[in-house]
Amino acid sequence: MAKRKNFDDSAAEQDSSEEDSLQESSSEDDTDMVDVEFEWFDPQPAYDFHGLKTLLRQLFDSDAESFDLSSLSDLILAQPLLGSTVKVEGNETDPYAFLTVLSLKEHKDKPVIQDLTSYILQLAASNPTLAPLKDLLGSSSDAHVGLVLTERLINIPSEVVPPMYRMLLEEISWAVEAKEPYSFTHYLIMSKTYHEIASRLDLEMNRPKKKKKQKRVLGMEGEQAMFYFHPEDEVLEPYAQLFGSFDYIKQGADGHSDSKRTFQDFGIKPQGHMILIESQKFETAVKALEDFFGQH
Repeated sequence: MAKRKNFDDSAAEQDSSEEDSLQESSSEDDTDMVDVEFEWFDPQPAYDFHGLKTLLRQLFDSDAESFDLSSLSDLILAQPLLGSTVKVEGNETDPYAFLTVLSLKEHKDKPVIQDLTSYILQLAASNPTLAPLKDLLGSSSDAHVGLVLTERLINIPSEVVPPMYRMLLEEISWAVEAKEPYSFTHYLIMSKTYHEIASRLDLEMNRPKKKKKQKRVLGMEGEQAMFYFHPEDEVLEPYAQLFGSFDYIKQGADGHSDSKRTFQDFGIKPQGHMILIESQKFETAVKALEDFFGQH
């Protein structure tokens, strides 16, 4: 059964997510509005494996092949009372969104967690913004870091996210009361951002009009606008100890950005993004999400 009340997508028409902005219609007359009721569920081992694996592949983008996503999906499903999925056609269907937290300390001997920890440390070593993660996740650290994984299908409204965070807080509280090992000192959220870049297809076709726009975007190195795949990240960042984007270790082939091309004039270059929030600020950050998306 659903964990919480249904959510009617018609109430989310004001959603300002970047995912929606990528798919603006040239005419309002061409837009069909569909009312959808979302339901929240506990992770279901019998039904959610393939859907979770697909969403994890989307979350890690071109670096997804670095991890055993099957093992990671199994690990998420092994803690069915922690985390949530969002569905629209009942419990026995694939999730459209999920959110969970994994203890990097409790699962440190599992190969997939070792791979994820090594991956984060590798990124921290090459990115000054993320450098403090090296000490936080080091073998001598006393920190207990919860790795927050969350992803949703494109065009799923951001309003489904705050209830998942609120339920996660409640579930962690219950788990700690039951003496389970979820007393985290920090939460590390894995996410994604992107930049718009000039289309390689347009360059090859030598279309002068598009070249002019390329100069406007690419001629300002270090000043390119960053966009959020998950708009809620911008609300969480003021409460963070650190946050930053990073290039994926395994870059896509030429033309990869055009495969993710917007309905505007540019391709997009996805990047990974991490947000570290101390436990004492996490609930306040979740409250900020609820306030921002009008759920309090």
